[in-house]
Amino acid sequence: MNTDILKKLIGDSGNIVFFGGAGVSTESDIPDFRSSTGLYNSKENFRYPPEKMLSHSFFVSHTGEFYDFYRNRMIYREAKPNNAHYALARLEEEGKLKAVITQNVDGLHQMAGSREVLELHGSVHRNYCMKCHKFYGLDYIMNSTDIPRCECGGLIKPDVVLYEEGLDMEMLNKAISYIKNADMMIVGGTSLTVYPAAGLIQYYMGNKLVLINSSETPYDRSADLVINGKIGEILKQILE
Repeated sequence: MNTDILKKLIGDSGNIVFFGGAGVSTESDIPDFRSSTGLYNSKENFRYPPEKMLSHSFFVSHTGEFYDFYRNRMIYREAKPNNAHYALARLEEEGKLKAVITQNVDGLHQMAGSREVLELHGSVHRNYCMKCHKFYGLDYIMNSTDIPRCECGGLIKPDVVLYEEGLDMEMLNKAISYIKNADMMIVGGTSLTVYPAAGLIQYYMGNKLVLINSSETPYDRSADLVINGKIGEILKQILE
C-alpha cells in the first residue's frame, strides 16, 4: 500500500516541508479553481470570467463588482479545518514538519494549529488601506456595504495576490530556503500548473518527493511516490 510507504518515509524524516494548493481545502467544502466542479468551470452566468474578476486591473476599474464577487465566491466563513490540516499541524507539533507552504488564502492551516505557515497568495483575513496602510480584519470587509473604505477615506484591498500581481519575494525566498533544506517534501492538493508557485518543487534536492492529488500532475514522473486520492483521507490514515 502506498500509504504504508508514505508512513515509513515520514517516520524516517526529520525535516519535512509541505506544499499545498486548493485541493487541501476542498474537503472543507471550499471549491477549488480548475477541477470539473471548480470555480472556473462553474455553471453560473458570471458577467465576466472569474479570472478577470480576480485580476488587479479589474479591482482597480470595477472595484464594486470585484467586491461583490470576492465576498460571494472567495470567502467561506463557515469552513473548518479538515483531516489534512490537522494531520499537518500534528506533524509540526511532533517536530517532523518544519513548514507549510500554501497557495490557499483561507487561514485553515492556522485554525488547525499550524504555526509556520507561508501564505504565498496572502490571506482573506488580512486587509489594508491602500492610502494609509491601516490593517482591517475580515469582519470589516464582510460587514461593509459596497466598497470598503478606511476611516481616512482610502480604498481597502484584501491582502491576496490577484492576477497580474507578483508574489512577495521575501515570502518566496523563505519558502525556497525551507524546500532546499528539506529531507522530505510532500506536495498535496495542487495541479502544479500555476507559476511561479508550482516551480518551487524544482528546488527540492532530496529523494523523498511525495505527490498527493486527486488527478495527475506534470511532476508525477519526477516524484518518488505518487498517491491519487483525497489528501485529508490519506494523511489521516498515515497518522492512525
